Amino acid sequence: MRTRIVEITLAAVLALAALPGAQARDGIGPGGAAALGVLGGLAVVGAIASPQNQYYPGQRVYRAPRPVYVEAEPYCHLERRRYVDAYGDVIIRRVEVCE
Repeated sequence: MRTRIVEITLAAVLALAALPGAQARDGIGPGGAAALGVLGGLAVVGAIASPQNQYYPGQRVYRAPRPVYVEAEPYCHLERRRYVDAYGDVIIRRVEVCE
């Protein structure tokens, strides 16, 4: 595609070089007007065919979610602890442990 645009541009420049130059007393001559039209057309075609223009309406775009800052609450759970009392009896109790 790009080589095709270069070929068309080169052909237009060579064709316009053969036309006589514009004279100041007559304003822009037909060759100058054609040159301006070709240059404007090339600018528009170049903008449309640009490889950087890859966004199409309706195309899904990923947007990262905003960061959320939450204070961490202590993690608590129950554990079984074994105790031996003064009489030698084994007692198992549930104790809440928070980290």
